[in-house]
Order: sequence, then structure tokens, then C-alpha cells
Amino acid sequence: MNVSRETMVKLQRYEALLRKWNPAINLVAKSTLEDAWARHFEDSAQVYELCPEGSAHWVDLGSGGGFPGMVVVIMATEQRPQLKVTLVESDQRKATFLRTVARECAVDVAVQAVRSEDLPPQSADVVSARAFAPLHELLGHAARHLRPGGSAILLKGAQAEAEIAEALASWRFTLQKTPSKTDPRAVILTIGELRRAG
Repeated sequence: MNVSRETMVKLQRYEALLRKWNPAINLVAKSTLEDAWARHFEDSAQVYELCPEGSAHWVDLGSGGGFPGMVVVIMATEQRPQLKVTLVESDQRKATFLRTVARECAVDVAVQAVRSEDLPPQSADVVSARAFAPLHELLGHAARHLRPGGSAILLKGAQAEAEIAEALASWRFTLQKTPSKTDPRAVILTIGELRRAG
């Protein structure tokens, strides 16, 4: 990861907190902890790298343990200090974890402990999500919180093509696919000009 020593220290602190809290509240699958750096941190960093120039507000839906949203916050603190990040996580325990990471890593982030559909529209430049919902459903959440001209940057696994086909039954959008650097079966979808079909 191409980050400063200061940013790396924050990411390592975050990883230590993840390992400490995970047995109690299951932030990530236990089986992924052994390879947490690649599976979660590098996986999230590649999403941050797709952030469009000039973005001012990033909203991460279903943040869970903070991937990719908290990694975006930590990397942006030094590289894009103007970027405001909002993490949306309805599970109060996970939201408490996210606030703890923010405090311990000294980063500024808004944690909204509500469901995406209960949050007022955010008019975000970027909406991200990982393992949040099938694409056709996820696009409804993204459309609610994106400003006109904004982008959804979404991590998807081996079923991405089937999910895209299903989504096209009810949505229209531009699509850029970026192969995942951490999982040969996964892809990052950058979706723009999002609107309902018909």
C-alpha cells in the first residue's frame, strides 16, 4: 500500500482493534482474520484509489467492521483532507467499534447508526459498499444518497455478472469494471449516471 509511515501506523492500530473486538461482535468472518491485511485492508485501499478527483463527500453503506469506509477515512486524512466520509452502520455495537477506531486513530468521520433507508439523502459524490446487498437492491440505496453525477464504487464477488444482468432489468447506468487486486474472482464496479429504467 502506497501510504506514509504515519498512515500505516493508523492502519496497523485499526487492525489491532479489529482483532481485539472481533471475537465479541463478529465484525468480519473469523476465517478471514488470518489474512486480514489482504482480505480487508488492501481490498479496501483499492476502492479508495478509484475515488474521482474533486470528490467532497463519500458515504459507505453497511460499514460493518469499517471496510472499505474506515480505510478510506484513514488514507484520505493525509491524501485528501477535504474529503468528508460518512459511515452508515445500523448495528449499534459495530457503530461503537467504528467510533472507537476513529478516536484511537485520530481521524474525523461521521458514524450514522441507522439503516440506509432511514438516513436523509446525503447528496454524496461517492457511495461505496461491500457485502451489503444484491446489486439490484443496492442500487436503490446508492441512488438515494448520490448527488446527480456521483458514482457508486461497489465490491462484488464471483456472481457479479449475474447481479449486473439482474440489475439491468430495473436500472440504467454506466459501468466500469476494475479487476480486484486481492481476489481473482472479485471485481470493483464503478457505476455512474444511475437512474431507474423506464
